[in-house]
Amino acid sequence: MLSRLPLNGLRCFEAAARHMSFKLAAGELFVTPAAISQQIKALEAELGCSLFLRRPRALELTPEGARLAPAVREAFSRLLSAVNDLKEHEEGRPLTVSVLPSFAVKWLIPRLSRFRMRYPEIDVRIAAEDRKADFVSDGVDVALRLGEGKEEGVHVQQIMTECIYPVCSPEVAARPPGLKRPEDLKHYPLLHDVNSFAGETWAHFLEHFGIEGVDVRRGAFFTQMDMVLQAAIEGQGVALARSQLVTEDLRAGRLIRPFEVETPAPLAYYFVCREESLRSNKVSVFRDWILDEVRRDGDPGDAA
Repeated sequence: MLSRLPLNGLRCFEAAARHMSFKLAAGELFVTPAAISQQIKALEAELGCSLFLRRPRALELTPEGARLAPAVREAFSRLLSAVNDLKEHEEGRPLTVSVLPSFAVKWLIPRLSRFRMRYPEIDVRIAAEDRKADFVSDGVDVALRLGEGKEEGVHVQQIMTECIYPVCSPEVAARPPGLKRPEDLKHYPLLHDVNSFAGETWAHFLEHFGIEGVDVRRGAFFTQMDMVLQAAIEGQGVALARSQLVTEDLRAGRLIRPFEVETPAPLAYYFVCREESLRSNKVSVFRDWILDEVRRDGDPGDAA
């Protein structure tokens, strides 16, 4: 039965028979010569025959060893070929990335054309959802998560931080009486993300700077930050934005910062995947590309 097949011993035997050296076999398999010798002795005991004649300065295969060696070599070669075929198939499927909808719309998607230009052989599937991917049942390869980075059993790497500040369209900022100081917010409608994390709400922002007289119960309310920012672009009020989500809108002039007041965001963005997934070329190059994009823009959280 396969469960009783001495695979470790056979692997050591194949390498030693190919090199005719325990030392060279040990170097190939990243173990000690003593470990190779021990595995082969156990294999010989299992088979009930000697496989090598151990000469003072060389190894020599016994008739039994000479009969076994080509069969083992062919078996491992076929196994390696099957594994490589499977890996090529897996590398050919799309890279599935789990991400918050707002982050997908405002940060990731505007940059994906640059990834496609650099890696045209890798297709990307965006799974935009609020729930946390489990990497097992949903086929997700990578997650870009907003949080504290406290996850167990997976690879977690911080990729960027943020700061929080007000933004609006140039037209709103120019409306009388003028939006030049935080205190002027009381004259303008506020735009709210009802799912904002603690520390990212208008109430927290105004309290942090001791600004009074602004009614945070008024204004328009949305369930996604990208909706909030689109409403701001359309001139419907002032939004409290996460800096990573407005980089492109600020650069294009669709939004402006009416005044330079900001607070550090309580959460950061993390690259998350299974530890073994880092051995996948498409996962590792996607991670490196994300980090390159962060360096390209500069981390807005640094300003905080």
